[in-house]
Amino acid sequence: MFPLRVAGIDVYRSTRVGTEVTHALQQAAICILAQGSKSIGIGESVYQYDAGQFAVFSIDVPVAVQVTRATPSEPYLVLRIALDAERFSTLAAKVYPDGLPQVSESRPVYIGDADPAIVDAANRLLKVITQPTDAELLASFAIDEIIVRLLRSPMGARIAHIGQAESGMQKMARAVSWLRANYKRSVDIPTLANLANVSVSSFHRHFKAVTSMSPLQYQKALRLQEARRLMLTTMLDAGSASRRVGYASASQFSREYARFFGAAPIKDIQRLREQRLSPTASSANILNTRLHDRSNDVQRLHADNRAANSASESTRDQLHE
Repeated sequence: MFPLRVAGIDVYRSTRVGTEVTHALQQAAICILAQGSKSIGIGESVYQYDAGQFAVFSIDVPVAVQVTRATPSEPYLVLRIALDAERFSTLAAKVYPDGLPQVSESRPVYIGDADPAIVDAANRLLKVITQPTDAELLASFAIDEIIVRLLRSPMGARIAHIGQAESGMQKMARAVSWLRANYKRSVDIPTLANLANVSVSSFHRHFKAVTSMSPLQYQKALRLQEARRLMLTTMLDAGSASRRVGYASASQFSREYARFFGAAPIKDIQRLREQRLSPTASSANILNTRLHDRSNDVQRLHADNRAANSASESTRDQLHE
């Protein structure tokens, strides 16, 4: 990850295909993939995310990700913009002044094709944030344009509700915030249901619909990921890390850790330390170039389609004559 001049905007880059799944807490964000591919596992669902597409993560959620296409000459490149729920809600109200579309489902991520307007807006954002005098002043306008373009895309009706205060998404977001702040404690379903303003009996169903996992699975992922971070960055042993994140049994922790990450704590941490890579400073400029290329490709495709349609209409006219 490479943070840029404006808070909440990052570039992610990888030059190789992942040999193993990477576990992380994905925060609510808008991502635009310029190059490469990635698979995203959330609960029992797996999503494929390819170059020229966007992903809107509607809620903070544990993910298991793997880069599936990347090379040193054509690395995996993605632009990430933190999702501000209030900002998203304000713009959605302007795009849909007569009321937000009704949706029958909520999900943790929405993936769609980035049309030329979305890609061009992302290009402008990248150009702005590489210029010190313009970054803070103009980046906000470019982000607003990206959000508006997304809301007007074919996926717009499905994502417009994300920031609404009393939408199912934001109700569960309040529960998620509690879990993140209190992951060391036992899961308190009545408290979570009260925060989400839903009945205890329906809370599990609503929570799983939004996050693709149960509250206990969500808490377990938070605990295990934090324990892994502690062992990797502070040199804690497995027993100390397990107690720090709320486990009463070290053996239970080791079993769940191995099941979740695919290796026992000691082996897993040793492997992670060996795999650490150094970043490349030019990632923002590379991403800008790839997005520009992607925009040109999409525009050429639209031009080809228009030419084909025109030729087909001409042929029909000749046949009628």
